[in-house]
Amino acid sequence: MATYLCQGSYTTEAWANMIAHPVDRTEVVRPVIEKLGGKLLHAWFAFGDSDIFVIVEFPGNVEAAALALAIAGGGGFKAMKTTPLMSVAEALEAMKKAAKSGYKAPARGAHA
Repeated sequence: MATYLCQGSYTTEAWANMIAHPVDRTEVVRPVIEKLGGKLLHAWFAFGDSDIFVIVEFPGNVEAAALALAIAGGGGFKAMKTTPLMSVAEALEAMKKAAKSGYKAPARGAHA
């Protein structure tokens, strides 16, 4: 399974609704994630540009995109971002493959 970082910022209306009726949103979104074949690993509220950070696992990009589209279409977020994550082992494997790829950077002083 692939791992993704989902982060978002709630609308003012969504915040007003959650303040008036506090509820653990992870228990609301967990069945949605599971229905898409995924697993909610962690969730945090935060200060700053994003209000919430969630780590999820999905079989692939299609399922992660389906969650992002469902949430974006719901209207409760003013901004949402999904970032695929790699383990350290995956990053090392990618670095090793990059070293063997044969790619050559443009020479210094070369003009496009």
